[in-house]
Amino acid sequence: MDDLFLFAPVGGAWQSVSPRLASVRRILVAGVAAAALVAGAVLLLVLPHLWWIGTVVAALAVAGAAWGWIWAGRNQRSWGYAEEADDLLVTRGVLFRRLVAIPYGRMQFVDVQAGPIDRAFGIAKVTLHTASSETAADIPGLPAAEATRLRNRLTELGESRGAGL
Repeated sequence: MDDLFLFAPVGGAWQSVSPRLASVRRILVAGVAAAALVAGAVLLLVLPHLWWIGTVVAALAVAGAAWGWIWAGRNQRSWGYAEEADDLLVTRGVLFRRLVAIPYGRMQFVDVQAGPIDRAFGIAKVTLHTASSETAADIPGLPAAEATRLRNRLTELGESRGAGL
C-alpha cells in the first residue's frame, strides 16, 4: 500500500501513453519470432538428423512471442508522466517500478523521435536530457500531437527557468 503513495504524483494523476505503443512493440516481437521460426525451419531442413535443434529453436520462438505479447501490453500500461509545478515526473515498470523527477530548470534539451513504424501508428518518443544521465528520461508512445505539445511546453518552461535549452 505504501508504494501507491511513493509513486503518486503530488499535483494530480498520471497521464498515460498511447495503447498504440503496445501494438508497435507487438509488431517488433512478431518480427523477431518470425525470424526465429524461419531459422528453426532452416535448421530442420539443413540438419534433419539433428531435428531436435530446429524444434527447440521453434519452441523458443513461440514461447518468446507469447511472453513478448503479454509484456508489450503490461509495459505500455506501466508508463506515465505528470507535469508538476517545478518538475516533470516519469514513471515506468511493472515488477521494478521507477520514478524520475526532472526539474524544468535542469533540462538541457528535449528530443522527439519517431521511427517508421512509430510514424505509421502516429506515436513518438520524447527524450528529456539533463547534465546527469541519471535524471534523463524517455516517454515513449506519445501521440504525435501530444509529443509536439509536450516538447513545446518543456522547452518554454526550461527557458523560463534558466535552463540550457
